[in-house]
Amino acid sequence: MIFGLLVVLVLVLFLPFSVQFVEKNLELFLFFMGVIAVTVGGVYSGDLFLKAASDPIKITIAVLLAGLLFKWFQTPLQKSIVGLSRKIPFRLFTGLVVILLGLVSSIITAIIAALVLVLIVSSLKIERTSAIRFVVLSCFSIGLGASLTPIGEPLSTIAISKLNEDFFFLLDLIGPQIFATFLLLGIMTALLVEPPKLNIIQGKDKSNKEPYEEIFLRAMKVYFFVMGLTLLGAGFEPLINRYFIGLDPLLLYWLNMISAVLDNATLASAEISPAMDHFTIQSILLGLLFSGGMLIPGNIPNIIAAGKLQITSKEWAIVGVPLGLGIMLIYFFIMNWISGI
Repeated sequence: MIFGLLVVLVLVLFLPFSVQFVEKNLELFLFFMGVIAVTVGGVYSGDLFLKAASDPIKITIAVLLAGLLFKWFQTPLQKSIVGLSRKIPFRLFTGLVVILLGLVSSIITAIIAALVLVLIVSSLKIERTSAIRFVVLSCFSIGLGASLTPIGEPLSTIAISKLNEDFFFLLDLIGPQIFATFLLLGIMTALLVEPPKLNIIQGKDKSNKEPYEEIFLRAMKVYFFVMGLTLLGAGFEPLINRYFIGLDPLLLYWLNMISAVLDNATLASAEISPAMDHFTIQSILLGLLFSGGMLIPGNIPNIIAAGKLQITSKEWAIVGVPLGLGIMLIYFFIMNWISGI
């Protein structure tokens, strides 16, 4: 059984990164791998299937409704962005955008927050280097903020489901660290993103409104993505209990740098267990979240923003890797100090 689960784990971790067909059909791939995992792990049951089928409902509805609202109100939203940017100093404006996108991403979902970011960037005449810094810093903030509620992103949905905790559990567990990082990212944005040399605002909206088919398809993909992750998490439980329970939390924190190249929700479904203490869960989540912004494949907002704004992997890494490592080092020393008290 353990060998079979290890094979499934290796396939889940590396096929999406190395096989283009799997990457393009990631949601269905993870769903089928989840079915295989619970079968190999011997944990499949009717109750588990019902749980896997019901867990994604809230985040799917949130993604669908937020997508529709974004489509309907995209034009007035852009006008508001234009008006606000004319009234506030540019550096203050970009710093506040990074902080606010992080704060609201747990409500409007990481996907919609990323689309709002694309709309903002496409409305500003920022030099490319500054634009990339702005996008990477914003996506770090969005990825962190979306983790605070189970409707924000799949990682938080999976974590709450596996731990059988309430809606605000993650807000209590990692909220202080996340809010402090919002402030840090906002200050860094104000310092690193240069004001445009010409007019700030673009004359026309360069972003295309999504068709309804794409909005509904995205919601369905999120549903199967979370369902597959729920099944994977349950299937990997025997593996977690044997190899992960008892590991040093700070070791798990650094091991989760792999989240830079692999979706952090997938890793969360494989690693988190209700048998772990809160400090271990906190270390796992922070390691996943901080490293998830380093490279484009690490998080959903990265993928959306980089794709729509045509940011290359190298351009992203130049900003994302040192930023993520710096944040991880800061919190490593903080957590090491806390664990020694």
